[in-house]
Amino acid sequence: MSKLLDDILVLDFSQFLSGPSASLRLADMGARVIKIERPGTGDICRMLYVSDVKPEGGESTIFHAINRNKESFAADIKEEASLKAIKKLIAGADVVMHNFRPGVMKRIGLDYENVKSMNPSIVYGEISGYGQEGAWSHLPGQDLLLQAVSGITYLSGNSNQPPVPMGVATADIVAGTHLTQGILAALFQRMQTGEGALIQVSMLESLLDFQFEVLTCYLNDGKELPVRSEVNSAHAYIAAPYGIYRTSDGYIAMAMGSVIKLGELMEMDALNKYTDINDWFMKRDEIKRILQERFLQKSTADWLSVLEPADIWCADVYDYKDLLESQSYRILEMEQWVKSQGLKVRTTRCPVRVGGKRFISEKGAPGLGEDNEKITKEFGL
Repeated sequence: MSKLLDDILVLDFSQFLSGPSASLRLADMGARVIKIERPGTGDICRMLYVSDVKPEGGESTIFHAINRNKESFAADIKEEASLKAIKKLIAGADVVMHNFRPGVMKRIGLDYENVKSMNPSIVYGEISGYGQEGAWSHLPGQDLLLQAVSGITYLSGNSNQPPVPMGVATADIVAGTHLTQGILAALFQRMQTGEGALIQVSMLESLLDFQFEVLTCYLNDGKELPVRSEVNSAHAYIAAPYGIYRTSDGYIAMAMGSVIKLGELMEMDALNKYTDINDWFMKRDEIKRILQERFLQKSTADWLSVLEPADIWCADVYDYKDLLESQSYRILEMEQWVKSQGLKVRTTRCPVRVGGKRFISEKGAPGLGEDNEKITKEFGL
């Protein structure tokens, strides 16, 4: 299948996760992505280990996962000859992107205004931690730190627990998604007008947008802080039974639903008194405690056999082992093997389908400077 972004050339100066996650999606959809990396060390993510899994080549699994389908050009952009070569690449590029702190690219002479003078139709994307201005603008844009100041850590866990961060790089990946969206919109505009654009995303703004639901409640509800449930909390603004409950052999997740109907199906007279729907929120903790005691009396499968046929929104709670063994997961074919520097790495695929077809490629992450000779010859550097 023809790729959607054939003939789009992306120069990606970014490292770690936020920027590379954006260029990964562009690469998955057919763009040619050239990573511009520092000689010797390259993208610092090459050595960012998030577990004790260390592939034979020595580079981290996360680097292999987020840099598939890309090329690597090693160049010291602070050195005159290398900078001259980079500027020549920029002249033929469609997209330039980075995630350096504000001011870094300007000091090198590769900020948007300078790059635009070399290539007027360029789409220039940049991710910062906290935006271009303000007291926080020069702080490190690290995911956990962004979660800490964004308010999101007060949305998970129970009310008697300390702030709970999400266990994935939420700020990085959401910011990368937003940058991809902005770049694609700018490329479409360029098709209409011939004009490029500066696309700016900050991890903080992306996390705030990610919380639009609860922030809107806060802004329009007398600025009352969200309050997590004392037990089985899953959402600060949703009434009982919403939450995850322990059963006799595992857990069950309960979404929105009628407390009275649950009482009937689960043979719980104790829930009959909660006829006022407002009590499902105001008295959610006592309702959840009653539910939790009852759920412990049967297995997850037993409860699902009662609740699912009655159209109660509920689900088993899987770990990765359970998930990967399920037919519903296998039918998605979310995994792919990529070949990288003589290694085979198993990772996820692009989640987008077009015309019912998946984007699959065996090309893995490049070795540092792997494509220097080819790119130098092709672009006459």
